[in-house]
Amino acid sequence: MNTNDLRINLPASKSMSNRWLMLNHLTGSHFRINKLSTSGDTRLLRTLLDQLESGGGNGTYYCENAGSVARFLMPLLAITPGRHTLTGDDRLRQRPMAPLIDALRSMGLRIDCTESEGHLPVVIQGSIPTRRTVTVDPVLSSQFVTALLLVAPILPEGLSLTISQRPTSRPYIDMTCETLAQAGIDIRRSSNGRTYYVSPLRHRLPSTTITIERDWTSASYFYTMALLRPDLRIRLLGIQLASCQGDSAADAFFKLLGVASTEVRSPYRAASRSITLQGGADIARTITFNCIDCPDLVPTFAVAAAASGQRATLKGIANISLKESDRMIAITTELQRMGGNIKTTPNELQILPSTLNPTQPVRTYADHRIAMAFAPLQLRFPNLQIENPEVVDKSFPEFWDEFAKILNA
Repeated sequence: MNTNDLRINLPASKSMSNRWLMLNHLTGSHFRINKLSTSGDTRLLRTLLDQLESGGGNGTYYCENAGSVARFLMPLLAITPGRHTLTGDDRLRQRPMAPLIDALRSMGLRIDCTESEGHLPVVIQGSIPTRRTVTVDPVLSSQFVTALLLVAPILPEGLSLTISQRPTSRPYIDMTCETLAQAGIDIRRSSNGRTYYVSPLRHRLPSTTITIERDWTSASYFYTMALLRPDLRIRLLGIQLASCQGDSAADAFFKLLGVASTEVRSPYRAASRSITLQGGADIARTITFNCIDCPDLVPTFAVAAAASGQRATLKGIANISLKESDRMIAITTELQRMGGNIKTTPNELQILPSTLNPTQPVRTYADHRIAMAFAPLQLRFPNLQIENPEVVDKSFPEFWDEFAKILNA
């Protein structure tokens, strides 16, 4: 074991944390959650669930720019007695909600869009669903499926949910199914993988302790750092290569850029694992990567490929314009301002060989992933500034402290 490794503390997965918070609320706090995410999104969800629990019905739930929080809360509010208003900031009110709204309405639940059909804000009159079957379109977001699956166990007859098309970010749906199963909830999937059956919860779940995995999306930024500082060996603590998190795909992509990873187990604690990263290995001649299951990694991959001067094609990216910012515009604009050569189609981003030379601050578009994807370029360009660096609080509040370990090495 190399004691000179730069040791990085990754945050807990906010995706897993938020699923367990929802289940804890729905089942009466049966789970003790260790290492809950400190992200802004998780803190927000916890606050809004507390508001719902103490409010006794009517209320306004302001979700800032947290799409997953709004989508997770919508079905919960729809089956909770009272009149609820669900809303968010300007960007969240632009993000798509129609597939989830349509699905809930098809179950006999009342949701009224007060400004623009298919978008927040909505007024919800909580009631009992009249149908236990639903079909949902998951192309724009897998969160529509997850949101419905999470509330399914407390519906009187459970839920039979069919997805109408191949979903974006399927691993996140798989993560939800794994979470439900781990909680002791009966969930099955049809042989063709399109229909999910969740049985109603008719017994008290046993109390248990859940430990949240470290976050793979956050790990991806340190892969870029390993690429740019091949003289360093970086150890990502508490994470392992085999994970239900779809963004563990970062390891496969960065292997193509010459970043080698090794999983290390503690000789003292069998359950304690980490991954060491080191750049400098051979780079693949051609890089083509389908990001349909890991769209949050597209900014990281694009910046890393551009920084390496490598040609790369990222496919399956049609929905990245629907995130906290229009990430297609954010990525292409900022890389082009640095001299990057970028070509785009609605579902593909091509990074062509070029030499970056940033002379202006990176604009972050109020998007945590844009800030963290571009931050590693400071290893090559020390004077590069990142505007509004505080946006990282949404998913990785400690990012700048952990990055400083490498920046100052």
